[in-house]
Amino acid sequence: MMSSRTRFWCAGLLSAGVVAVVTFMGAPAQAATYVPVSGAGSTWSQVALDQWRRNVVQYGIKINYAGTGSSDGRNQFRNGTVDFGVSEIPYGLKDSGVVDAPPSRGYAYMPIVAGGTSFMYNLVIGGKRVTNLRLSGVNIAKIFTGSIKTWNDKAIAADNPLLRLPSTKIVPVVRSDGSGTTAQFSTYLATKFPSLWNAYCAKAGRSTPCGVTSNYPVVPGAGFVAQSGSLGVSGYVSQSANVGTITYVEYAYALNTGFPVVKVLNRAGYYVEPTAYAVAVGLQGATVNTNSKSPAYLTQQLGGVYDNPDKRTYPLSSYSYMIIPTRQEFGFSSDKGYTLGAFAYYFLCQGQQQADVLGYSPLPINLVKAGLEQVRRIPGVDVQSINIAKCNNPTFSASGKNLLAQLAPAPPACDKQGATQCTTGTGGQRRTSTAVSNGTPSQGGSSAAGGQADATSTTTGTVGTSSGASSGGGTGASLGNEVQATSQLVPPSNGWTTQRSAALIAVVMLLALIVVPPLVARILQAQGSAKANPR
Repeated sequence: MMSSRTRFWCAGLLSAGVVAVVTFMGAPAQAATYVPVSGAGSTWSQVALDQWRRNVVQYGIKINYAGTGSSDGRNQFRNGTVDFGVSEIPYGLKDSGVVDAPPSRGYAYMPIVAGGTSFMYNLVIGGKRVTNLRLSGVNIAKIFTGSIKTWNDKAIAADNPLLRLPSTKIVPVVRSDGSGTTAQFSTYLATKFPSLWNAYCAKAGRSTPCGVTSNYPVVPGAGFVAQSGSLGVSGYVSQSANVGTITYVEYAYALNTGFPVVKVLNRAGYYVEPTAYAVAVGLQGATVNTNSKSPAYLTQQLGGVYDNPDKRTYPLSSYSYMIIPTRQEFGFSSDKGYTLGAFAYYFLCQGQQQADVLGYSPLPINLVKAGLEQVRRIPGVDVQSINIAKCNNPTFSASGKNLLAQLAPAPPACDKQGATQCTTGTGGQRRTSTAVSNGTPSQGGSSAAGGQADATSTTTGTVGTSSGASSGGGTGASLGNEVQATSQLVPPSNGWTTQRSAALIAVVMLLALIVVPPLVARILQAQGSAKANPR
């Protein structure tokens, strides 16, 4: 039996080992001053936020978040009913003639996660689900402005030369609440297809030019369906009775519901889905406000993303912001700032490692660096000097360039606009290929050639996981459960990594816990014997 002295040595060693491993992995320091912090807003970002909130519970950090839509999140932050907001668009924009006024309280924007606005759909041919649908930007615009009404329209057939499309009626499903997803989509429509967008808005009774809006206009009798929240629109489309529906929603929701997404035609003439790789490439065309004194610091301009000439680009790529307080007011205390700061440090580094499996793309290094500077502005934060190299973000490289964008594979030849078409599935139906009716399509290249992985896909529970870097796909995580995935998007390494170092430290500490206590006990026993039997 160990003496109290031996137990003290062992307890000290155990504490030192745990602290060393946790500190090395970049976890938030445990503290008694953590207090609950609340936020509201974006459903586009909610899948990532909900996972991160669950992850930090182990550190004593409690973050409450309500996915009520970006517009409501901005309103609640402005009114002081929440500690932080989350949105895809900043304050100050004019929506239907009304300016979304900035709050009187101190605030700043902080990027949190990147991703692609996808087009999830429910389409069946001959009793079998279509998983490889392709659409050009103009056809998407025509669908969501009511100009194209059936799936066998000649314009859609031109995008899908090897599918015998049915005459099923198209039912666009849009958001009924104010949302950042709507704002992002309407920004794309207003920028790329202003004549279609303005004509549609005029029919809906909106003044023109229509521009950006958080509230999607609906023309009475046009056959559109409006649902609240990302869960609402994705849930409606996923119902078996709702064949013919299509919606715009963050990629993560298509993965969660197990439904395919449209491959969107980019400027280079390739149809691409919003994988972590394709989003990383697309965002290289984004212009970011770098004026740190501007109220719009770190907000995005996406025109360069829509027209990015890289053939690997997903054209509707963007990122989301957390609206953080910069003054102690409206009930925001230094204790809350301490908690919110710890949470921000977590998701800007460690949390980004889960972005791909959650259906997003990790933030590039410039936005992580800028985000870390913004954290310092939160009153009460325990300011940390983060070594950016130890963030382990999948986008980081030694040169500072976006590693995901460098590693992103070229799309397979069968995804080039023309007479051929890939059969492999997308999104939550990546494992399911679609039979084609005309000719013999290419099946997509091998991993080495940048083709789409299909045969190597696996599933864990109800979530599909694509393995193989060439697919660039992620997996969906259940909104109510911890992430379960069989693979993560991790860049290849030619040398020793921090993960290996952490594993080695853990092994050494474990061995020390096994070997040292008996050794200490013997030494103390020998010392006691020597004192009891002096020579």
